[in-house]
Amino acid sequence: MRRIVLLALASLLLAILAACGGAPPAPAAPTDTPAGATQPTAAAGALPDLGGRQVTIAVENAYPPFNYVNPATGKGEGWDYDAWNEICRLLNCVPVYQEASWEGMIQAVANGQFDAAADGITITEERAKQVDFSDGYIQVAQRLLARVDETRFNNMDEFVANEALRLGTQTGTTNYETASRLLPEARIQAFEQFPFAVAALINGDVDAVIIDETAGQGYVGTNAEKVRLVGEPISSDQLGFIFPKGSDLVEPVNLALAEMRRSGKLDELAQKYFSAEFKLPGS
Repeated sequence: MRRIVLLALASLLLAILAACGGAPPAPAAPTDTPAGATQPTAAAGALPDLGGRQVTIAVENAYPPFNYVNPATGKGEGWDYDAWNEICRLLNCVPVYQEASWEGMIQAVANGQFDAAADGITITEERAKQVDFSDGYIQVAQRLLARVDETRFNNMDEFVANEALRLGTQTGTTNYETASRLLPEARIQAFEQFPFAVAALINGDVDAVIIDETAGQGYVGTNAEKVRLVGEPISSDQLGFIFPKGSDLVEPVNLALAEMRRSGKLDELAQKYFSAEFKLPGS
């Protein structure tokens, strides 16, 4: 119940602060096979038939535009939902979305509690020791999100140099790892979910938030009068879905992603969720 209330409050905050805003062009889908991913071996165009199999997919429902709860319907929506709905359409499976905390999501998948997880998960060698990754479906940069009237810094180097500034991010993310490499812990404030980090930024409790550019674009799109992305990319990473080690779903999902890339479906979803037209429901 506590998590439902928190997500409702976060959605309400975004709705209150909402306004239309522009965003940079969506990043391109990567073509290289990342660490931990499995190359498809089936013939091109020969998609497997999973026979109506149910696939449980963990989502946080607090990481727009990848996944979030529509306050009008109480249902989950976002890039992850649309992508997995299309994957299961191609593979003849039934997606079953289950809300899970980001804090323990990777370990829960590693333990077999879910068949997969979709939450804008950066592909890293360390995580690939615990879980199998799909091929990368998008390449994203980490960026700084700042208030629109911010004048004390224009990039990460200037932020680091000003010891009075505090940086917000989410616990257990590669964004947090990047922040820890650049700043002492005393200058980092970690939050359970990114909506709370962005709320703290808007309220002046932190001076910037380090976040994946795609998610940052979503917050800019709904809070254009409050926040903006500043500076050059701090790092560039591929995102992928995760599965328990040895999962028989990795190859079929990779084949489906390849078909979605070929058909233009990935580009269509990028335009829908990572462009200036995207707004959170209720905004």
